Amino acid sequence: MRDRPLYWRRIKRLTLLLLLLWVGVTFGVSFYARELDFYFFGWPFGFWVAAQGAIVVYGLLIALYAWAANRLDELHGVSEPPDRIEPRRH
Repeated sequence: MRDRPLYWRRIKRLTLLLLLLWVGVTFGVSFYARELDFYFFGWPFGFWVAAQGAIVVYGLLIALYAWAANRLDELHGVSEPPDRIEPRRH
């Protein structure tokens, strides 16, 4: 690994950014749910975001973290080799 402190600084920055987005979605949308008072596919938008939209955002945050962390791993030379599946011997 070339520069371990730089790698950890970038990983921590990525984690902090995504945690801030998570907090914003979790608390921000529920806090302002009454102001989101219009209908979306027949349901109040605040209800839809709390029940469905937040879960979608959480899944996207997980996928984004995995993708970005893998890129940082490759950039800094700490990625693991891919798993190889050995054929079964009888």
